[in-house]
Amino acid sequence: MIEIPDELAATQSRFNGAAGRAFVAALPDLAARLLERWGLRPDGPSMYGMCALVLPVVREADGRPAALKLQAVDEETAGEPVALRAWSAAGAGAVELLDHDPESGALLLERLDERRPLSGEADVREAVKVLGSVLARLVAVPAPEGLRTLGGVAERMLAEVPERVGLLADAADRRLLADCAAAVREVAGEPGDRLLHWDLHYDNILAGRADAGRAGEWIALDPKPLAGDPGFELFPALDNLFDADEVVWRFDALTEALGLDRARARAWTLGRVLQNGLWGAEEGEVRLAPDHAEIAQRLLGR
Repeated sequence: MIEIPDELAATQSRFNGAAGRAFVAALPDLAARLLERWGLRPDGPSMYGMCALVLPVVREADGRPAALKLQAVDEETAGEPVALRAWSAAGAGAVELLDHDPESGALLLERLDERRPLSGEADVREAVKVLGSVLARLVAVPAPEGLRTLGGVAERMLAEVPERVGLLADAADRRLLADCAAAVREVAGEPGDRLLHWDLHYDNILAGRADAGRAGEWIALDPKPLAGDPGFELFPALDNLFDADEVVWRFDALTEALGLDRARARAWTLGRVLQNGLWGAEEGEVRLAPDHAEIAQRLLGR
C-alpha cells in the first residue's frame, strides 16, 4: 500500500472534480502495477506536488535509485516525456527519463537530492543566477514537433480578455490586465520555437546525486513544456521567493543570462501576469494576486 497525502487528494478534487477523485482512487493499483512491471521496490516516504505523486524507489535489477512519478495526463503534462528526451539528448541539464508508461502517463525518473532544492540556498541572488544558467541550457534546445505552442496559448488568452477582465472588481486591476494584454498583442505574431519548461521556479531545481555521477549539478524537473519564446519563462523566478524590490534586478539578470531582448521578454512576462489573472477570474477571483500586480507594475516602470 502507498500513502496518498490528503493535500494531493484535496487539490485534485478542487481543480479536477470527479476526474481528480478518480485519479487519486486509482493511484494504489497503478503504483502496484508499475512497481511490479519495472522491477521496483519502495525506498522511502512518498512526495507530492499540485498534480503528481512521487514515490522514491530502487530498481531491483541494478540497485539504482529512481523516482516513480504518477500524474494525470492533460494538456500541460502530455509533452513531459518528449521534452525530457530532447533535453537529455542535448545534455541540457534536465532530469533523466528512465522509462515511461504512455497509458497512464507515469514516468520513471532518475533520483535527485530532494533534500537540496535551489530554494534552500541562503543567497537568493545566487539562486537567481543558478536558475538563469539552468534555464539558458533548457531554452537552447529547439522544441520537438507536436508540443503545445505559445502562439496557441497567446491566441486563447487574448480571446478571453474582453469577458474575463470585466470580472475584476478593481478598476486599477482591470487597466493593468488590459495593459498586459496590449503588450502580448505586440509580440504574439512571433511566438518563438524554443523548448520551454514553463514552470522553472526554485523548488523545481534540485541538486544532483553523487551516486549518479551528478554531484555539483543543479537539475531541472517537472516541466509543463511548450514551444515558444524564452521570455515566457521568466515569471516563476520573479514570483517564487517574491521580493518586490528584487523584481527588476532578477528580470535583468535573467534576460542577460538568456541573451534576450529586454522589451520582448517584458511583454511575454506580462503575458504570464495576464495568464494568471484570466485563470483567477475564471475561478471567481475578483482581484489580481498582489505579487503578480506588483511584478507587472515594476516591469512597466510604475
